[in-house]
Amino acid sequence: SRTGGMWAHSMVTPQRTSREAVARFQVRGRAMVNQIPDLIDILRDVLLTVNLDNQDRFLQMVLEEKAGEEAGLIPGGHSVVGLRLRSQFDEAAWVTEQMEGVTYLFFLRELAERIESDWEGVLAQLRAVKDHIVQRSTLLVNATMPDTDRAQLEPHLARLIEALPAGDGKLATWTPAYRSVHEGLTLPAQVNYVGKGMNLYDAGYTLHGSVGVITRTLRNGYLWDRVRVQGGAYGAFCSFDHFSGLVSFGSYRDPNLADTLAVYDGAGDYLKGLELNDDELTKGIIGAIGELDAYQLPDAKGYTSMVRNLIGVDDDYRQKMRDEVLATTAKDFRVFGEAISALAGSGRVVVLGSKDGIEAANLEREEVLEVVPVL
Repeated sequence: SRTGGMWAHSMVTPQRTSREAVARFQVRGRAMVNQIPDLIDILRDVLLTVNLDNQDRFLQMVLEEKAGEEAGLIPGGHSVVGLRLRSQFDEAAWVTEQMEGVTYLFFLRELAERIESDWEGVLAQLRAVKDHIVQRSTLLVNATMPDTDRAQLEPHLARLIEALPAGDGKLATWTPAYRSVHEGLTLPAQVNYVGKGMNLYDAGYTLHGSVGVITRTLRNGYLWDRVRVQGGAYGAFCSFDHFSGLVSFGSYRDPNLADTLAVYDGAGDYLKGLELNDDELTKGIIGAIGELDAYQLPDAKGYTSMVRNLIGVDDDYRQKMRDEVLATTAKDFRVFGEAISALAGSGRVVVLGSKDGIEAANLEREEVLEVVPVL
């Protein structure tokens, strides 16, 4: 093998100091030092010589992608719901949902029809996307290696960069069409994936590193007991996005719907009345620190460094979060509990499940779920 692997993907994430998304198309690869010329040659071929004018092959790829997305709905239902929920609040999540979520699946279905009815139009769009993405003026290169090996990379890399078209340097802009609705995504299934969330910054919450300890406690205690053990779901989750301010709850392969939402709504009262002993609090702090300082191999360290630079996360910010995690007290739990008490009245709901189950829930709920057939 000439390399240790190569792959392409999109990266879309919020910034620490802005509500605007950082969006990058990335081509990544690994190689030993003596394989650098091969790696660069393959990168050049991928970026510059791709043949887009193959209607049959492209249709096959789209149909395979569509089938994969449909097949992944049930095993990955919690991810589908989580992304759909976040897309109502955050530009980065909205963009990601367009490219990876339910909206993407709907797009693939339309695209498969267009390939057969309007191939020239599709081809023109493919070429326009390629020309917009592959350009020297917006290029960012990140390489992770011993400093002694840089001299062997730089001349090959310089030739690749020179070969790229200069481009106009214009970055894409979006006007997200946020859907402020409660949604019921329907498909043939015997279980549900139940999500609910809200923006805590809009509700007045100020970020504090203790949130990592608190959400971990919710996942491993309250949600585990109420949604998984008592409710019979296969899993239950809670997360908080430091940048967007979104707190979100979700369940996995859940036989319930309304009961699970009631558990989410009760999380604030649970935290306000929670009494942790020193051992329990220490365990939560250790777990949260472990998530902040997870072990990484060299390639992951280099990539993470690049991402942090793009989104505005520096060492001072990380140290501040670490110090606040270590200083977590019972008061922090109560403050967060007060903030998420608004979830019951202000949170948005997204559920993936059967049509009958969602329609039955609508008969019992004040917050009616807008039914969206998916399968």
